[in-house]
Amino acid sequence: MTGFDNEFTIAAAVIMGITALAFWRVIKGPTVFDRLLAAGAVGTNAIALLAVMGFMFERPDMFVDLALTYALLNFVGTVAAAKY
Repeated sequence: MTGFDNEFTIAAAVIMGITALAFWRVIKGPTVFDRLLAAGAVGTNAIALLAVMGFMFERPDMFVDLALTYALLNFVGTVAAAKY
C-alpha cells in the first residue's frame, strides 16, 4: 500500500455517502423520472467507486476495465428503461 491510502479511503467514503443519497431518491422519488435519474446516478457512483478501489488495491488496470464495462451496461440499461 502506498501513502495515498487515507485519501482513497476518504474518497470512497464520500462516494458511498453520495450513492446512499441517490439510492434514497430511487426509493422515495416522487415521479418515475426522478427514480430513473437517481438510478443512473447510483450507477455512475458505482463506476467512480470501482475506479477508486482499483487505486486502493494498486490494480487500476483491472478495476478500470470493470468500471468501463459497467458504464456501458449502465448506459444501455438507462436508455432501455427510459424508452418504456
